[in-house]
Amino acid sequence: MNLGSDKRLNIQWRLDFSSAPTGEARQAGREDIESLSAVKEPERPANTNRIMEEVCERGNLKEALRQVRGNKGSAGVDRMTVDQLGDYLKQHWPVIREQLLNGTYEPKPVRRVEIPKPDGGVRKLGIPTVLDRLIQQAVMQVLQRRWDPTFSPHSYGFRPRRSAHQAVAQAQQYIAQGYGWVIDLDLEKFFDRVNHDKLMGQIAKRVADKRLLKLIRAFLNAGVMENGLVSPSVEGTPQGGPLSPLLSNVVLDELDRELERRGHRFVRYADDANIYVRSQRAGLRVMESIKRFSSHKS
Repeated sequence: MNLGSDKRLNIQWRLDFSSAPTGEARQAGREDIESLSAVKEPERPANTNRIMEEVCERGNLKEALRQVRGNKGSAGVDRMTVDQLGDYLKQHWPVIREQLLNGTYEPKPVRRVEIPKPDGGVRKLGIPTVLDRLIQQAVMQVLQRRWDPTFSPHSYGFRPRRSAHQAVAQAQQYIAQGYGWVIDLDLEKFFDRVNHDKLMGQIAKRVADKRLLKLIRAFLNAGVMENGLVSPSVEGTPQGGPLSPLLSNVVLDELDRELERRGHRFVRYADDANIYVRSQRAGLRVMESIKRFSSHKS
């Protein structure tokens, strides 16, 4: 967040998720579409053991289809377009729904594309097939309703009724209050480095439905097609699918809660996080403390 007048201290930050997960890890795992005519703690698994039925519910699927059509976007590896999706669902939805409900659905690899960045680099995106985008969107809608109220009020990215403008306004308020020194946490290449096992462990704390856990794991492990070759996905949440932003907030919620526990004034928007302090001395002290926390997590 570049506010121009603030004094900035930079720290390279990498959240490490190399430890083995608890709970779910590796084995969590007939209707036509047209006839589909402020809590602080995560919801406990006891209340979430039949989420796949909600994902496949008529109204949820219709909303997901509307969103995917509205977002348009490129075709995935199967070259099916958004305009072709409706006819495909009319013929194949009963089988797809059955696969989702019995835990056997297998996503296709994502198609790798590179988007130029203003600094001269590139941002790698993974474009799922339109069918996988529909399913991810349906999953995201159900999970976001449950999870969003549990996220930190300091988190502004990829959340309903929250925006970058609100994040900037909060940062400006901190500066106006005299907190003019900023520690800029560089969550470098965060999305490419998320460990799948740790991420699934975090999700399993919130979800008991093994079919859904298996489906999310399958999306993470679907692989990437580039130049006609499919490479396995061993880490990271490929940017480009509807579900990835929500999963990123699940992982980064750990950072938010640690900063809250320490009583810091901070703002996070996606992988951009700033802590606001009154002096350079305080900033250097906070930097060292955060570095120790980062080292402890690795």
